[in-house]
Amino acid sequence: MNKKAAGLTSVAKYVYAIIVILICIPADLIGLPQIFSPAMALFTGLVFAMILPMPCPKFNKKSSKYLLQASVVGLGFGMNVNESLKSGAEGMMFTVISVFAVMTFGIMIGYWMHINRKTSYLISSGTAICGGSAIATVGPVVKASDHEMAVSLGVIFLLNAVALFIFPPIGHYFDMSQEQFGTWAAIAIHDTSSVVGAGAAYGQEALKIATLVKLTRALWIIPLALITMLLFRDKTAKISIPWFIFMFIGAMIVNTYCNLPSWLSETLVYIAHKGLVLTLFFIGAGLSVAAIKKVGVKPLVLAIIIWIIIGVSSFFVVRATM
Repeated sequence: MNKKAAGLTSVAKYVYAIIVILICIPADLIGLPQIFSPAMALFTGLVFAMILPMPCPKFNKKSSKYLLQASVVGLGFGMNVNESLKSGAEGMMFTVISVFAVMTFGIMIGYWMHINRKTSYLISSGTAICGGSAIATVGPVVKASDHEMAVSLGVIFLLNAVALFIFPPIGHYFDMSQEQFGTWAAIAIHDTSSVVGAGAAYGQEALKIATLVKLTRALWIIPLALITMLLFRDKTAKISIPWFIFMFIGAMIVNTYCNLPSWLSETLVYIAHKGLVLTLFFIGAGLSVAAIKKVGVKPLVLAIIIWIIIGVSSFFVVRATM
């Protein structure tokens, strides 16, 4: 590494650390304005990735994964089981239909566009269920190459970032209720991080519903992986079970039936919100120009087409039924 590159990496470390500290400071508790909303944190991460080299890629990647899971579990301490199940019931039913529809359309359109079979299957899985998590689970089952994984994850990430910025304004423009927006976001946005971020930007009730419906959707990773084994004839592949979802359910049960002190549940939820914002910065900062270049036009077009299908159809269903 030459002196110029070393100097740039050193600057990146300091900037990275300063942003993390600023996000973690409880500004609203000490009377200061809150700088970093979920969307702002993601945008800051994207700008960082475009200007400076990532100083700690392994830490950033692992932190974004595990901090998201911990934050989601923390949000469970602010939810009531009975109220959440009642408000999210309709979204859960539509989840079943939408998962099968997206997988079917995605595979068919990918075949028609002459896109690599595994790539179109991974993109469809990420769109149908929970973005990068679904791709990371299904990828080893189909024995996807590094290039196929990079393309699929890159496409999903780009649309995820777009969703976090455009969904709340669309919801407000059409005067969607908290329940409607939360359900729509959970069905139409790929990754759990952007779903929770969009829900938080729209309102507390939208956040609760979006989180519940999205995590219910994420459980479909398990049957999808089993079906994938049959389709690709690989019974030796291992399935990664999203255990944090069950921890989230446990947190809701504890909050509902164990009479936790209000200050404790509020503190846990507050920390979870902070963790989510920091997660979105980590995700944005982890993007690389090289990953974008690998995406290609056809996979991006496929992802956009099936995203529009699920986004528009779920919007009208939610508006008509809720």
